[in-house]
Amino acid sequence: MSRIARWWHVHAPRREMFENSRVLAPVAHRVLAPELWRFTRRSVPRGVALGLLVGIFLLIPGLQIAGAAMLALPFRANIPVAAAMTFLSNPATTPLILWASVYIGNLMLGRTAEVTQFMALIHEHAGFMRWCAWLFSEAAPALLFGLAVISVIAAAVGYLLATWMWRAHLWRKWHGRKMTIGNDRDSGSMGEHAA
Repeated sequence: MSRIARWWHVHAPRREMFENSRVLAPVAHRVLAPELWRFTRRSVPRGVALGLLVGIFLLIPGLQIAGAAMLALPFRANIPVAAAMTFLSNPATTPLILWASVYIGNLMLGRTAEVTQFMALIHEHAGFMRWCAWLFSEAAPALLFGLAVISVIAAAVGYLLATWMWRAHLWRKWHGRKMTIGNDRDSGSMGEHAA
């Protein structure tokens, strides 16, 4: 088993995690529907797209998984995949995402916001009033617009990549099966000639 497979096996969201969640209790019967936990050619790419969309745009640990699970309901996306994709925004990638968001927001909206103000609020554990002041400053529109652009692009690319990978997997599986059948026929006909 590879490192990624082991990590996934340990950290992948399970139905039990959602069964015990107080946040999801009102909609648990819908979240726990079996079709949202199956890995199909349609549900997996949808889960990838929704997980990237929510994980990058929301950037609030804990709410990302719940948000991805809630969005998976109307889109019939795979919940474990959607929840797992939110982990692509993590403490290692968040500064890059924030910087890119402010840069894109500044570029597209013609603003001059700096990401240092946002990072300072995080590091200083700023209170509600300071966050509100920042939200109505020059930086917030640039950051939010940039996050929206990056999350939508990441979701679209993730959807296309997941679809392509699913088809490539099915093609390899079909090709391998075809080769096995061909080899069985060849060995069977060779056995007949030998007899």
